[in-house]
Amino acid sequence: MSINHHSNTAHPYWIENVGGREREAMIPHPVVVEVRQVASNQIVVTYDQPADLASATNISNYWIRSNMSSPSDIASVGMGEAITKDNSIRADRGMITPINNSKTRFVITFNVNATMGVLYILLPCFVNLEGESGFSGGNWGPFSRNMFIGL
Repeated sequence: MSINHHSNTAHPYWIENVGGREREAMIPHPVVVEVRQVASNQIVVTYDQPADLASATNISNYWIRSNMSSPSDIASVGMGEAITKDNSIRADRGMITPINNSKTRFVITFNVNATMGVLYILLPCFVNLEGESGFSGGNWGPFSRNMFIGL
């Protein structure tokens, strides 16, 4: 088995040659395990592995999708919209801080409250593993519990 790294370090994949066949493999990265609302304006995010603090605490690396027709409150993007750098959570709308020294649990505090009964989906991107850099994909997977209903 050989690995051919791309020269473009911003690309989240590398090519792995297994038995003469090449396939893409994902760069290791933390994945959201759970998102839980703990106050009307706070959610706790738990990753499966220790995250790089600089990328994990950069609020613009996070999006919140809601089922409202036009997002307001804590949501930055609606259900039908693509996520872009322009519709991430901005620093004037909230902040994210680590909980204790685990590097796996973080609290996002918003300047407004979540709306009761609204479905929210947290979509973090570009969060690296501790000591790493260059991941440019999403930090959620099929088993992430990254949805919550506003309380």
